[in-house]
Amino acid sequence: MIFQQTFDSQSSTYTYLLADETTREAVLIDPVKDLVPEHIRLLEELGLELLYALDTHAHADHVTGSGELRRLLGARTVVSHRAGAACADIQASDGAVLRFGRHAIEVRETPGHTESCLTYVARDGTRTLAFTGDALLVDGCGRTDFQGGNARQLYRSVHDKIYSLPDETLLYPGHDYRGRTHSSVGAEKMTNQRLNVTITEDQFVRIMDELDLPNPRMIDIAVPANLACGQLKEEAAQ
Repeated sequence: MIFQQTFDSQSSTYTYLLADETTREAVLIDPVKDLVPEHIRLLEELGLELLYALDTHAHADHVTGSGELRRLLGARTVVSHRAGAACADIQASDGAVLRFGRHAIEVRETPGHTESCLTYVARDGTRTLAFTGDALLVDGCGRTDFQGGNARQLYRSVHDKIYSLPDETLLYPGHDYRGRTHSSVGAEKMTNQRLNVTITEDQFVRIMDELDLPNPRMIDIAVPANLACGQLKEEAAQ
């Protein structure tokens, strides 16, 4: 499987490209609108056809590039059925499978950071890869104080849907602010400061309740735009 990880320095967002080596069919996970030209350039350089543009959730810190990739390349947009994004071509739910060439992505619902979070799981030979968005980060997790977030729900999502994967599963987060590109399920179970397996659900709820974080700078622009597949209000009015 072809695999590329790119980084948006403005929002510290990771975008992931997965593609079949033979059919050249591809998917992008969490594309960033400002980087759509770069996403397209990479696809063209590798000779790939983009089938799907997937979002792990309705982001609050950047505008998705999914709608723009649909307009320019004909890709199908994918979000959670819980997001309320009527614009999406596919409103995915737990257990859905998206195929590209001989490869597939399994959808796992992992709400808690927001009510519409998804984790995407792919397998490449003996490797399992989990793209967790903001539900589980390297040594952390997404906040739970807006967009229908719920700490108890996030704790159960992580334990039931992510930690149930094999320990050697490679974990690719939606963001990182310290240059870390990936982790593993086994490492996070042992060392994650908020969600290692020694932390109880009640302890996790207290940890999240005691966070005092400012709202993301882009939230008032990004969330409405992302519920419209990345279409900004002024674009919709044109």
